[in-house]
Amino acid sequence: MNTITDIFFDLDHTLWDFDKNSVLAFDKIFKANHPTIDTNQFVEIYAPINQACWKLYQVDKITHDELRYQRLKQTFDILNYSISDDEIDQISIDYIEFLPDNNLLFDGAKELLDYLFPKYNLHIITNGFAEVQNRKLKNSGIESYFKTITDSEKAGVKKPHPNIFEFALSLANTNKENAIMIGDCIEADVKGAIDFGMRAILFDEKNNNTFKDVEKINHLLELKKIV
Repeated sequence: MNTITDIFFDLDHTLWDFDKNSVLAFDKIFKANHPTIDTNQFVEIYAPINQACWKLYQVDKITHDELRYQRLKQTFDILNYSISDDEIDQISIDYIEFLPDNNLLFDGAKELLDYLFPKYNLHIITNGFAEVQNRKLKNSGIESYFKTITDSEKAGVKKPHPNIFEFALSLANTNKENAIMIGDCIEADVKGAIDFGMRAILFDEKNNNTFKDVEKINHLLELKKIV
């Protein structure tokens, strides 16, 4: 581990607590316009659908607009909630607007970044949309920790495509032998980085992952023991 100079983090579900912040964003929307919806029930259904849609988006099987529509449409259908496409489109717009206003990070995130910042060059690699991700970093107070931010729009491809890792390393002026990737998604973050030739660690907070031969942590502060 002595050769590591640069640490690359995913953002959503790794440092920034996407699920908790989603609840707050949807709660604001529903209280104003759809008060009969139980936000917690909605998000429980929405979360796996959103992840499934993101997996399709990562491999270009659906578009950006289809991702934003389908994750909501499929959730409302399961809830048997009558809603128009125009209303879904407005919720999608409001959700993206409100989501970065919430700043909940995973437990230990700030402490970990404070520990790593003097020792390593820190970076972000995200498949999220640039404008939204930049607002999340700024509003949660962690933007200043990172030397570079690579997003899929900037790189022209999404994780797990090897070119996004190549782009990120070039932007960071480092190489794969001196870098490590930390993320929650086994396909996009971990396998993507490993297939590229870069060391990777899975952040598996809920200890749901059964993959063998994958280096993983269940709490962010466990990374301090590794690096």
